Amino acid sequence: MPKIIMQNQNSETKKTKKIIFIAVLILISFFVGLLIGVSGSENSNFIIKNNQGELKNKDTEISTYLSKDVDFKLFWKTWDTIREKYIDSSGTKDSQMFYGSLSGLVASLNDPYSIFLPPDISEEFNSELEGKFDGIGAELSIKDEKITVIAPLPNSPAEKAGIKAGDVILAINKIDTSYISLNNAVGMIRGEKGTKVTLTIQSGSEKERDIEITRDEIHYESIKTNTGKPEIDKLLNDRNIAYIKITHFNQDTESLFEKAVNDSLNKQYIILDLRNNPGGYLTTAIKVSSYWIDNNIIVKEVSKNREKTQNYSSTGFAKLKDKKTVVLVNKGSASASEIVAGALQDYKVATIIGETTFGKGSVQDLTKLPDGSSIKLTIAKWLTPHDRAIDKEGIKPDIEIILSGDDYNKDKDPQLDKAIELLK
Repeated sequence: MPKIIMQNQNSETKKTKKIIFIAVLILISFFVGLLIGVSGSENSNFIIKNNQGELKNKDTEISTYLSKDVDFKLFWKTWDTIREKYIDSSGTKDSQMFYGSLSGLVASLNDPYSIFLPPDISEEFNSELEGKFDGIGAELSIKDEKITVIAPLPNSPAEKAGIKAGDVILAINKIDTSYISLNNAVGMIRGEKGTKVTLTIQSGSEKERDIEITRDEIHYESIKTNTGKPEIDKLLNDRNIAYIKITHFNQDTESLFEKAVNDSLNKQYIILDLRNNPGGYLTTAIKVSSYWIDNNIIVKEVSKNREKTQNYSSTGFAKLKDKKTVVLVNKGSASASEIVAGALQDYKVATIIGETTFGKGSVQDLTKLPDGSSIKLTIAKWLTPHDRAIDKEGIKPDIEIILSGDDYNKDKDPQLDKAIELLK
């Protein structure tokens, strides 16, 4: 977005208002178009163009998409009051106020997965999907109105510091997170390699504790074909078991998973480890599931009020359908991980071992905006092929085994041990 310079308080403020007003209303019209079920870029563009043509000044009638009890003049009254009275002049930058208003607009939905990403955060989000960024290496979300760790990345600073899936972040550098948005929390935790951040963590019913973490450059591949423990890897090989761990469903996952599968075709058994996998691309989850499920539904996408259901079916040849398979999950397995686990469980092509998954069964649409910002908006919910709800419910394992804090500290893995035992 071009920087707006306030040269003349009276004339320039009017220009600024008009530009920002138009931009805000365009975003609102797009957002409302999604909510009322308008699909396809042609229809959405029509709504935007139609509203653009009507926006001649800030007093233009906008009742076509705002309820009649909304007085939009309050927005400008608030804007003017901040500019005229706020004590810190650095806090009245037009771009800061503008992006803050857009963030608040999306935050008003009270949906932890719908967020507005300013250009800098949007760039970091895209970098994370590509598997590289600076930070501590932990996926965060809002659960029970608290900032919660979905999962730490393997070998990340967060994991090495003892951060676990399900940990609640009570404070960041002693700043209470109760009233901090997820966006702001991520921004506060992220930082340049070598710098430090202190998180106040609560794990279950344990007493809260401070953990100081040194940020690092995070690089990871989304597929691993060994556990990192030589004695376990030898045991797996001796028992003719292929081990494949998916850490994210990212841009590189499909090609890496295909290679891992081809290298495993001579094995009799498969362990698919989805623990601490926070999700990723839907298309990747479908293609991974398709290695076990042939010519059938993988997941169902249900729109608002169940007015419309879209079925996503398997693609390609199910190379692993005859391989006895165990899938490992825990409360850090979310979204795309739950799609895969749910589909394989519904069709009884795998045994699910571990803990009930996170329960993120909602669909987010990522819309990139011209200035580099983006909107991640919930547009639907997931159901498994047999119509089980994923959102807030999660996938319950066939065999429940809890990985205790004592197991973690002693580097024990009873979930993997059970999987090996089962594959005989």
